[in-house]
Amino acid sequence: MSEEGVISNLQSELESLRERVKELEAENAKLSSTISRCHCSKREEKKLMVDESRKMISKVNRKSTERLPGSTDHYFRRFIALKVMYFGKGFYGFASEAQMDPTVESEIFKALEKTRLLVGDKKESQYSRCGRTDKGVSSVGQVISLFVRSRIKEIREEEEHNDGEFDYVRVLNRVLPEDIRIVGWCPVPVGFSARFSCLSRKYKYLFWSKDMNLLAVEDAGKRLVGEHDFRNFCKMDAVNVHNYRRRITSFQISSCDMKFLGNELSAIEINGSAFLWHQVRCIVAVLFMIGQGLESPDIIDTLLDIDGTARKPQYAMAPEIPLILLSCEFEGLNFICSSNARQALCEHLQNECRTYQLQAAIFHEALLGCLPSENNQSSLCNGVAKKASHVPLMSRPTEPSYEERRIKINSKT
Repeated sequence: MSEEGVISNLQSELESLRERVKELEAENAKLSSTISRCHCSKREEKKLMVDESRKMISKVNRKSTERLPGSTDHYFRRFIALKVMYFGKGFYGFASEAQMDPTVESEIFKALEKTRLLVGDKKESQYSRCGRTDKGVSSVGQVISLFVRSRIKEIREEEEHNDGEFDYVRVLNRVLPEDIRIVGWCPVPVGFSARFSCLSRKYKYLFWSKDMNLLAVEDAGKRLVGEHDFRNFCKMDAVNVHNYRRRITSFQISSCDMKFLGNELSAIEINGSAFLWHQVRCIVAVLFMIGQGLESPDIIDTLLDIDGTARKPQYAMAPEIPLILLSCEFEGLNFICSSNARQALCEHLQNECRTYQLQAAIFHEALLGCLPSENNQSSLCNGVAKKASHVPLMSRPTEPSYEERRIKINSKT
């Protein structure tokens, strides 16, 4: 039977059910009138008949609701966490609250709606996210949590009953954009929050390390470990944030085993319980000044000394594209990915890697075309670029302090 025929039959059956409801309601009203006039000895018997009539009406109404095309009210649901990876260059950040489109979050909700996994709206789903990365920033371990549609009728909180459940990873990845992928899902208790239940977050920043003093960078980075006031290493939001103390638990520099024209790709990894707005990019910007010999590692201690340095010196953040939200750690979460979903995911990521390597090869060919001879190639690649003049951080203009910002905010209220 065609889809139009099915819909026509459903509509006809629905109309019949509605007529039956009207008949039952009329019968119920008649019985109620009879009960009011009968003797007490018969009242209970008639009341049972009314109750049965009401049950029939309820059953018919419920049956008619379940048959409504496109309705999701009768679906079972469960609370889960999703692990998400995305290449951030093509998105206006992760969160969709800035009225800019596309964002990673908006694309995920489009996929949830398209696959009919979303039950109710965003607020009703009790949605939360672990972090809100900026425009251009990528992630391989972002975590979100929300209620989604389920195939399982009843799930006890202490059980992880997943047999016969939707393959959430595969279903969503079929409709998500190429630069976004779900890499796993996990049942979580209703009180779970992707933001507040997170124990730690790890960021990685990629950079080309030629002419960079990595020992000085490492010395400076180790000084960041521990609990400090990082107001001089972030974009201050004095309206909403009043505590700028954060704990960094580890800092390390590693090689990525990749070279280009004698330049090696390296990475800075920073692990902490939570981070301020633009904190990692501000930290990396100062570390690069140290690695280039423009600042001493002691500048870290100076900027962490809030009593001595109440105002942040003005400096540009490190670029956003090389920054990756590497992982978000939670207690007891074991993300699930079926073998079929994992195979499809691996094939997709391999294809993406090949595509970007082909693009890199094309740019490399263009670069070779700009080098007419070996001598010119050698002189271009090994030439020393003219360095821009550097103004020491402590000699630069400063931003208003937190206290000065609060005074200005309070004067407007």
